[in-house]
Amino acid sequence: MRLLVVEDNRDILANLADYFALKGYEVDCAQDGLTGLHLAATQHYDLIVLDVMLPGMDGYALCQRLREGERRDTPVIMLTARDALDDRLQGFRTGADDYLTKPFALPELAARIEAVLKRSRGGGRRLLKVGDLAYDLDTLEVARAGQPLKVGPTGLKLLAVLMQKSPAVATREALEAALWGDAPPDSDSLRSHIHNLRQQIDKPFPRPLLHTVPGIGFRLAETTDADK
Repeated sequence: MRLLVVEDNRDILANLADYFALKGYEVDCAQDGLTGLHLAATQHYDLIVLDVMLPGMDGYALCQRLREGERRDTPVIMLTARDALDDRLQGFRTGADDYLTKPFALPELAARIEAVLKRSRGGGRRLLKVGDLAYDLDTLEVARAGQPLKVGPTGLKLLAVLMQKSPAVATREALEAALWGDAPPDSDSLRSHIHNLRQQIDKPFPRPLLHTVPGIGFRLAETTDADK
């Protein structure tokens, strides 16, 4: 599970990141609204923990931008010291799924996250998108430019990691762990599986999405470093 925590208080941010990392979440952090919006819009997260009072762009505006864009279904829990009814209502109007006032107990936030995730899995689609490539985690259907693609079980595991990391690099170690856990094979099996995945998602199309990063791993993105 991937969480994005957007909070400008460094102490609170560090506590949240450490606490949820220990609970097994992969946590990304941002200390201002614009950075938070960029991360939320360009990467996949299962849930966003969002402070209201942020530099650059407040949490209300950030949440509303997400709801109007491609990440409209990503669950959001708002954190704020404002506890007036109008403030809570504004949070819900801009699209928040839950609202927790400061100070709060970390176990309560964890319980709220679990509850919101449970509700979102029951009613919404978990869809990963990179460019014109889409992967529905619930139906295991993959399509590019609206064209259904046949991807096997191993390819689906690789694709999930690559799309969740996108546009960042997925290291060889992370991909091998997704396939084989702590016991990867001695041979270069990963390269073979990456080759097969590339044939499935890139070969029929004019522009590749899957790029090799020599000595590090692979990245799934619309552009390469050379294109920038």
